[in-house]
Amino acid sequence: MQWEGRRGSTNINDRRGQSGGLGTRGGCTLGGGIGTLILVLVFWLMGGNPLQLIGMLEGGGPVSGVQNTQTYVPSAQEDSLAQFVSVVLADTEDVWTDVFNEMGRTYRKPTLVLFTGYTRSACGTAQSATGPFYCSEDERIYVDLSFFNELANRYRAGGDFAYAYVLAHEVGHHVQEFLGTLDQVHTQMARTDQRNANRLSVALELQADFYAGVWANLTETKFQSLDPGDIQEALTAASAIGDDRLQEQAQGYTVSDSFTHGTSQQRYTWFYKGYTTGDITQGDTFN
Repeated sequence: MQWEGRRGSTNINDRRGQSGGLGTRGGCTLGGGIGTLILVLVFWLMGGNPLQLIGMLEGGGPVSGVQNTQTYVPSAQEDSLAQFVSVVLADTEDVWTDVFNEMGRTYRKPTLVLFTGYTRSACGTAQSATGPFYCSEDERIYVDLSFFNELANRYRAGGDFAYAYVLAHEVGHHVQEFLGTLDQVHTQMARTDQRNANRLSVALELQADFYAGVWANLTETKFQSLDPGDIQEALTAASAIGDDRLQEQAQGYTVSDSFTHGTSQQRYTWFYKGYTTGDITQGDTFN
């Protein structure tokens, strides 16, 4: 992706090196070292809400106000990645502003929070091992940039446009919030059984993949910024984090009723449909 020298977003809340401490309650301490981080990462990749797991580990207690007072010095690679995601976020702002202007609406831009280790969100504690996530309560996307190294090294889904896809997927959830879809579906999920709730969750995630594909189409049309192979990087990343593939890797078999993000083929298909159509109205993943 051709991004260097282009506009970066100003909607960045950079908390790197300023992560809040994690509290304890009821004799349960969060911060059990690398084992806890791996547990949360696997939980997220298998479709669970990592904030729910963290809440259980915390015993539902509050986060303490402890702050890291050490000076944080990011590496040159991390700074470059921070600039990259800023440009990607700016691209999503420009594309979705145009889309909603055509609908006669004004797009409300989300804020991207960069952090290291862990930080607070209106949805609970954010940890690096949770991976990027969108919190509808504060309309912010939370990202620890180290996740992208994990995506490249462990899941062999690296490349700048693979990372752009991940961010665009989270922005897709913001689009769902803006359209009212997210709240509506979450309400339905709370009123049904787990199997149907999982089915609705899959539809939400696939629609966010679709919106990421729409963004890829429109950003190429608007900026001509994609390089050969960029779309394949995104498709590889979408396939790498399918529920079936992750469950097979983790436990040797799959349980389809427990899927919450969709299979590798579904995620590939819906991103690709968004990219090939570029039409937000073609993304009804619920029917």
